[in-house]
Amino acid sequence: MTRLEILAPGLITTVQDWPARIGYWGVGVPPSGAMDDQSLRLANIAVGNPEGAAGLECTRGGLRLRADGPVTVCVGGAHVRPTVTTGAENGGGAGGQPVAQWKPVTLEAGSVLDIPVIDGPGMRVYVAVRGGIDVEQYLGSSSTFTLGRFGGHEGRALAAGDTLEVGEAGTAEPRRILADEIPAIGHHWHVAVAEGPHGAPEFLTRAGMDELYAATYTVHFNSDRTGVRLEGPRPKWARPDGGEAGLHPSNLHDNAYSVGALDFTGDTPILLGPDGPSLGGFVCPVTVVSSDRWKLGQLAPGDTVRFVRVRVDSVPGGAGAARGAGRSYVLGDGGDRDDGVLGRGHTADGLTEITYRRGGDDNVLVEYGRMELDLELRARAHALYLHLLSNPVPGQQDLTPGIRSLQVKITPGRSTVTSTLAALREAETALPAAESLVVPSRRVRLPLSWDDPATREAIERYMYGVRDDAPWCPWNIEFIRRMNGLETADDVYRTVFDAEYMVLGLGDVYLGAPVATPLDPRHRLVTTKYNPARTWTAENSVGIGGAYLCIYGMEGPGGYQFVGRTTQVWNHRHPEPAPGFDAEHPWLLRHFDRISWYPVTSEELTDLRADTAAGRGRVDITDDTFSLAEHNAFCEREAESIASARRRMEHARSEEFARWAASGELSA
Repeated sequence: MTRLEILAPGLITTVQDWPARIGYWGVGVPPSGAMDDQSLRLANIAVGNPEGAAGLECTRGGLRLRADGPVTVCVGGAHVRPTVTTGAENGGGAGGQPVAQWKPVTLEAGSVLDIPVIDGPGMRVYVAVRGGIDVEQYLGSSSTFTLGRFGGHEGRALAAGDTLEVGEAGTAEPRRILADEIPAIGHHWHVAVAEGPHGAPEFLTRAGMDELYAATYTVHFNSDRTGVRLEGPRPKWARPDGGEAGLHPSNLHDNAYSVGALDFTGDTPILLGPDGPSLGGFVCPVTVVSSDRWKLGQLAPGDTVRFVRVRVDSVPGGAGAARGAGRSYVLGDGGDRDDGVLGRGHTADGLTEITYRRGGDDNVLVEYGRMELDLELRARAHALYLHLLSNPVPGQQDLTPGIRSLQVKITPGRSTVTSTLAALREAETALPAAESLVVPSRRVRLPLSWDDPATREAIERYMYGVRDDAPWCPWNIEFIRRMNGLETADDVYRTVFDAEYMVLGLGDVYLGAPVATPLDPRHRLVTTKYNPARTWTAENSVGIGGAYLCIYGMEGPGGYQFVGRTTQVWNHRHPEPAPGFDAEHPWLLRHFDRISWYPVTSEELTDLRADTAAGRGRVDITDDTFSLAEHNAFCEREAESIASARRRMEHARSEEFARWAASGELSA
């Protein structure tokens, strides 16, 4: 078996395949895979592989590798000048011989392939190897998700000295990629987008949407596989705030995202990449269509981007990589002109409005009722979710529940947004009444280190590197107190520990991370999210954003206001998972679980986290059920007390909001 030795990994080189990790969007596992899938797929075709075979993705170039046996390779992606040095030349110190991109090249035993640093347009280079890179698959894919520490080679970027095995070659013959097949890579990009899911006039003004299409955005240096950060005009919002979802107008009740969505985290636009989050609470006015998402992988710092709206029905879907990969399809015909709203309707009982929204050419977002936190709306979304699990629509790929929504992802080429809409309308007529919902609802007790040192460190990093004048700094708990009209920080403590939080969604910040809300509305502390977002958050930090609580599934960016830290909610491939985890389903929590907290010190938490990581941890889980009818009866009995608590909190938030406006903190 031929092996490849990594002599120099370049900036970041990982193993990636295509279409990558499918079917886990609903629990916060991104697809990963080649960020410029067209280049990897074409390079695979060049060496005679299936177009989805695992290859190497190298950011900014600088990769050197040695083959210990004969193997055919192809270099694609951003323009570079690769060279090959034979084994004999290596011994004699001779320089390498230039080889062409997009053409199969056979390496002899001992030959070295050298890919220099990219000195022109583009961001990523791809190396396909005949037979593919042979690594263990994780959740159905060879792709590396470095933030989650799984997939690829040991779940990480490659390092000098790593050795990769090459798989068995297939029967297809290698061939050169033709000029009209090669992706066109430059510094100035026109990117095809579809309207929706959340545009004008509900979220942005008409003038704001017009400006989005007219503006030239610049790619920020702080971009990666999770998302491409852009610099451009500040959005023109059509509303003053997000209500219970958060006090910034970009805030939403959490719903599923699409890869390629233009996500406004506060006022910052980010194009979500293949390692981006599946669930979140920010407005996404447009979505890059599937045939143009390869461009995200080649957007380099300083490049410019213009968005061109296209009609979804005219966007090619499911075409093979070799069919005009270099054509952008940005034929700007004015878009669908429907504000991203595919249609509206009502539930079978006629009581609740339904809005069907477009998410690119491969997602339909089904939203129930008004933009508010209401468990009955979550129940309706769950009923549709259960129905579609048993009766999938054509081309159904993923189902991702949100707070009051369900996103249905389809495979382009196997179905269309239009036909999916028709199927969803029909499915709605078969759903039971939400009031009758009774679902499994486990009671899960978890430790919480209040105001943990790791959360303090994250705030300090934010103040040092992002923003030191934010109203939530230097102590998030004090900010939560002010926002909710509580007298002391101890009142925040008691409210959190008295509450029982129901899990309404998973994957809010990756890897089974729950978005949950207290069942008793009197415990619903409401706050806004960081703007701009943090660049670092410790794994399993616990925070509140809008009316929701979240446990961060892994280390990464974030925006929720911290209250503490807990134990792991995701099993990082320990051979013997701790009780409560499953080797095939490594996420701890389930939809409709009820979380409660017990206090521990930071030292105790450190020990508990070590036990969980080693497979020795214990989680207190009790099986139970949840009845929406019983919950509604409780809320009716306590209606006066609940209304009084809500009035107090809303008054405090209004005062805080007015103070921001007067001081200029809101616009900072």
